Amino acid sequence: MNYEAVIGLEVHTQLATRSKLFCSCSNEFGSVQNANICPVCSAQPGVLPVLNARAVRYAVKAALALNCKINPTSIFARKSYFYPDLPKGFQTSQYDRPFSSGGYIDISLPDGTLERIGLTRIHMEEDAGKNIHEGSGSLVDLNRAGAPLIEIVSEPDLRSPEQAVEYLKKLKAILTYIEVSDCNMEQGNFRCDANVSVRKTGEKKLGTKVEIKNMNSFRFIEKALSYEIERQSALLAAGTPIVQETRLFDSDSGTTRSMRRKEEANDYRYFPEPDLQPLIIDERMINELKSEIPELPDAKIERFIGEYSIPRYDAEVIATDKSLAVFYEKLVSVTNDPKLSSNWIMMEVMRVLNDQKISIDDFSVDYRRLGELLLLVIKKEINQQTAKDIFNEMLGSPVRPSEIVDRDSLRQIQDHSFIEKIVDDVLARSQDQVAQFKSGKDKVMGYFVGQVMRQSRGKADPAVVNAILLKKLKE
Repeated sequence: MNYEAVIGLEVHTQLATRSKLFCSCSNEFGSVQNANICPVCSAQPGVLPVLNARAVRYAVKAALALNCKINPTSIFARKSYFYPDLPKGFQTSQYDRPFSSGGYIDISLPDGTLERIGLTRIHMEEDAGKNIHEGSGSLVDLNRAGAPLIEIVSEPDLRSPEQAVEYLKKLKAILTYIEVSDCNMEQGNFRCDANVSVRKTGEKKLGTKVEIKNMNSFRFIEKALSYEIERQSALLAAGTPIVQETRLFDSDSGTTRSMRRKEEANDYRYFPEPDLQPLIIDERMINELKSEIPELPDAKIERFIGEYSIPRYDAEVIATDKSLAVFYEKLVSVTNDPKLSSNWIMMEVMRVLNDQKISIDDFSVDYRRLGELLLLVIKKEINQQTAKDIFNEMLGSPVRPSEIVDRDSLRQIQDHSFIEKIVDDVLARSQDQVAQFKSGKDKVMGYFVGQVMRQSRGKADPAVVNAILLKKLKE
């Protein structure tokens, strides 16, 4: 029997403000434990919260970029539960009256079509602290307590782990484009919980959902969802009912395990936060923030395809990363060759970024030096292979490509008479291969080109070599 998955995601994104949501403590990551706390975020008696105005602006900006409706009036609520890293005994969040609702993200499917994933809502809330388990005991670090978050809740529109990862990548790209969060998953600034259920293919009724937590990378998210879908499908096939619960993903075993019974809203005893006034968002703020939203990834992809005539795949890879897109356009401004520039980014630059596990912001070759190298190729002063060799040397040195070319005498030879002498010599010593070519074995052409390039120490212009060889062989 065939089953299909129904997946909804809840993404918690930490906003890139300097201070926390309800106090002036630093929102910086990596400080000494409990260095960034005060009576407000450590929940001392008698303190009152003050809402961070910049956090509100960042939250609204994110909602606008994600096509949400901004609700003019919203309220904060107390979400009550006990956990050691939640000193107040409740989390200040939004419940039945969030600041935004609706919205959507379009994701690309393998066949090239777009699938629209709906959003239920985005709301603001504060983060909890962090439990640090050591031996048989645990310690609590409250540096993160009170950090400003937005929770982005999708509709159950996703049908596979691959779609879920594509959705998350698109969401991350949009949030980093508008600079409301760095979305650093390793630091916990972009965290995802998934609600997963399985039903018979073609059914409309939703199955019993299970929540999965503890997924801190795209790879782990895909593995956790795949395992959970298989687990639930096997249970249904065996006639065993699914238990509604919260499960943790174990990255070592690649499995999920039961954590606790899934809570419902009434378990949290939500009620309006008495220490905070309703949040009013007026049209003036909305219009200001709309004007600050830059060209987003989808629009940039279409512009790159139309303006630069590069393949959609290249455009998607480059435009999804804002810094990489900026690097690419600056590179094109130097080379005036969009296709060669995108080819080099997709092949050589991305190879280095992946090998070194760095972003383009940390890349050692800036667009000016790479542009100078590609101009040498465009002007046919060096060939592509020589350019790749020079590029590899540039990775560990600030030297300019023209200096390497002059130092090692690497400029490409285009002198027809010089190349013709080498071609004549190669053909004279390769009569068997000449006979093969004339009998229709065109692949032997590669042998001739290789011999000429070897004798010229790689400096002969391959286009000139090919032209002279063809002329000689057809005489």
